[in-house]
This record gives sequence, structure tokens and C-alpha cells, in this order.
Amino acid sequence: MSEVEDIEAVETAAETESTDANGGRAEPEVTPRYQTGDEVEVGEFVHLAVHSEYSLSDGLVKVKDLATRVADLDMPAVALTDRANLFGLVKFYKACRDVGVKPIMGAELDYEDGDGGVCRCRLLVASKSGYDNLLSLVSLAYTAAPSDAAKSAGLGDRHPVAHGRVARQAVLAAADGLIVLLGTESDVGVAVGSGDRSSARQRLADWQMAFGDRVYLEVARTGREAEDQFVADAVGLAAVAAVPVVACNDVRFLAPDDFEAHETRVCIQEGRVLNDPRRERRYSVEQYLRSPAEMYELFADLPEALANTVEVAKRCSLELVLGEPCLPEPPIDKDTTSESLLARRAREGLERHLESQPELSAG
Repeated sequence: MSEVEDIEAVETAAETESTDANGGRAEPEVTPRYQTGDEVEVGEFVHLAVHSEYSLSDGLVKVKDLATRVADLDMPAVALTDRANLFGLVKFYKACRDVGVKPIMGAELDYEDGDGGVCRCRLLVASKSGYDNLLSLVSLAYTAAPSDAAKSAGLGDRHPVAHGRVARQAVLAAADGLIVLLGTESDVGVAVGSGDRSSARQRLADWQMAFGDRVYLEVARTGREAEDQFVADAVGLAAVAAVPVVACNDVRFLAPDDFEAHETRVCIQEGRVLNDPRRERRYSVEQYLRSPAEMYELFADLPEALANTVEVAKRCSLELVLGEPCLPEPPIDKDTTSESLLARRAREGLERHLESQPELSAG
């Protein structure tokens, strides 16, 4: 299988504890890690991987500030992909519309791959059916009882799905109207990272079977471990499987100087302190909302991955109806009305209650 060659050497980007001329703590510096030596032609770019403060310990971005900053950077759209929740969706939708930015709804979802592993994918809403399916998946992750989750995943009586997750098969079954981005933490990415190319191709084929041409391999360059090798391997796999690659920055905060505040929030959630040597460093100072110019400099050797983000944004279209009651429609038989169904369910509920309270029925 072919792989990308001649990837530039990576300079170590480390935040230093330095002080400025006034004795205050200096802001962390972010320097370009991929030097091309040539002037880079900058095109449009859309951030497709952004966590907000609604991801709690996994994001620091305020929704309104995000919309304003995206507009200031003259970007046409932005996606909000909080961790297994849609809490900020309406606020995000309104904020983006107010500043003329196209809002792309989505979420980052944990799933169990069927082999005992916990993986993660990013889902973006392309249509109304995709919106409905994403709502169902996020709800399933937190509300399904073990037996319900197992049935929804087609796993019979077995239940490998923990709270806050869904089964991989459940995601594949809800593919209609959704776009999926598979990065280093997906089952495809895990297989690539372990060197199991055969498994990676087979797993990617499963996603393609379910999602069709709405599958993308997600790559990033934020200075974290294994990212650069995955870029090379992902491009090679994409060429073999005819799957597009998209570049993301896995955004957790708006500016580099927000990094320490983000790390502080992470430490509070984990019950650790910032300088704890045992603490896992999962984030980097480079996970901020980069401008298109910065992204084109970072991916000067892979501009198509940036152009593809715009193509993804074009494929996402959803108009929310706000300010009107939206009640769920219960599944009913053709010969049954919602009124008669309500009356029957109420009567059955009353009978169960009376059976559990003999003294009431006796009276």
C-alpha cells in the first residue's frame, strides 16, 4: 500500500515557563512546525472539529465567542462537535445565523467496536434525517437499558455497551443523513496505529458500506503523539480505498493563551494538579481556532485536505424550526388514533398502579 513520502521533520513544540519584561508569565508561543520555504496560497477552510464549554472538561469555547471569531476570520461555516451531547446546539445555531456563518451541527461519539475496544468518531448532520438519527444516537448513549442497547446494536442478549457510549453497529445503522469523520481514535485509526492494515481496510469498508460517500479520514497536526505517522498512513489508506481526507485542528479553545485555563479545567475533572508528573497530557497548546492562513501553512503539503472541509460544509444543510412546540409523534397502528392510544396507556398504567396498591382497589 502506498504511503506519503517526504513529510517535513517535526520541531518540538513545548510550552515554556518564561516571564516577560514586566515579570509576568509569558503567553505560550506557537511556532509553525512544518516549514515549506515557499509562500503558501491560502484558500477557504472550515473547522469541522470544535468542542465548546458544553463538553464540560473537554472544551473551553463559548458558543457566541466561537461564532464571532469565525466571522472575524472570514470563514464561511463552522461545526460544533461536542462530546456526546447537543446541549449547545440551539444557542450555536442562533449565534452563527446572527453573524452570517453557516452552522454545522454534529457530535463526537464514543462507541464500542465489538472487540472490547472503545473508539470515537465525529458525526456531522447533512440533512433532517441525519439530525433525527444523531438525536437518537446521543439519546441511546445515555438512556438505553442494557437489553435495549443490545437489541438496538443487533447483539441479541449480550450487552457490551457502557453508559455514555453506543455500539459500533448502532452508529452504522443510523448512517442516513450523517457524515462521519474517522480519526486516530476511531477503530480504523486504532488499526492503522497498530500496523494492522488489513483490519483497517476492512473496518473502513464497513463504514463505506453504511455511509457511502459520506466517509472521511480526519487528520490533525497539533503536536500530539502519533499524529504525523497517522497523516502519512491515512493518506495512503485513503488512496487505496478512494476516501477523502479532511484536516482538522481538534479545537478546544479559541487562542493559545487559553491553554492553561483548559488544562486547569481538565485537572479539576480528573482530581489532579497541573504539575502532577503522573497526569496524562492529552492536549496541546496548538488546539486553538487557527485561521485559514495558519491551516494552509500547516498543511502546505496536503492542501486538498483543507479544501475538502469546504466540500463537507457544502454537503451539510439543516434548517431548524425554533419557537414552535415540537411534540414527538408516537408510533401507532393505522387503525388507532393518538387519543385512543393515550387513553389505553393511561388505563393500563392505572391498572398496574392499583394492582401494586391493593388497599386502593379494595376501597
